[in-house]
Amino acid sequence: MYLQNLFTRLNIKPKNINLYINALTHSSYANEHNLKNQNNERLEFLGDSIINFLMANYLYRKNQDNEGIMTKKRAQAVCVASLLIYSAEINLKQYILLGKGERKRGIYNYSIIADAFEALFAAIYLDLGYLQVKKTFHYVVVPCLSKVIGIIDFKTQLQELVQTRHQHIKYKIVAETGLAHEKEFIAEVYLSEQLLGKGEGKTKKSAEQQAAKIALEKLSQESKLK
Repeated sequence: MYLQNLFTRLNIKPKNINLYINALTHSSYANEHNLKNQNNERLEFLGDSIINFLMANYLYRKNQDNEGIMTKKRAQAVCVASLLIYSAEINLKQYILLGKGERKRGIYNYSIIADAFEALFAAIYLDLGYLQVKKTFHYVVVPCLSKVIGIIDFKTQLQELVQTRHQHIKYKIVAETGLAHEKEFIAEVYLSEQLLGKGEGKTKKSAEQQAAKIALEKLSQESKLK
């Protein structure tokens, strides 16, 4: 069974295999194989709410942060970039079923992987219940939270994200202005020669951090539009 390694990574013993197959079936694959309503869109809807609840519950019980801080942390922890980091921990992309047309465009489509991760959590919940999906959350997601919550090192977060595509990023300082004690730098960050973001700062490092932040926002927004 092609999902056995995934189940091992998740440390679960499934009962209804079809739920997991549906969770990993993109609509393009279902359409090409005439599998009516057998894609992961409904599961993704449920999984999004499950992950949001599990994250909110974890943050509430973990510390005494106020509502505003918890809201900000949860947003960081459940954004597309973060979901891709969790997905990489279980090598999720290799199990996703795509149609031929979508596969030609690449399995590394950010939103496809993030949606499948959410759908997978819905499948675990429906198949094995709340206690198991909570265990899976703590097993897969919680160990990664230090990478995604409260991050000020946007360069590291961007690097983690592009590694899921086996690509590399490159930074360039393209401008330097001002006197010696009041310099301003402009940095650009590229992914495979494509400009992703431009940032300004009083040091080269801070300019690169700002460029990485803009790039992360751009990639997340592009995923939402697909």
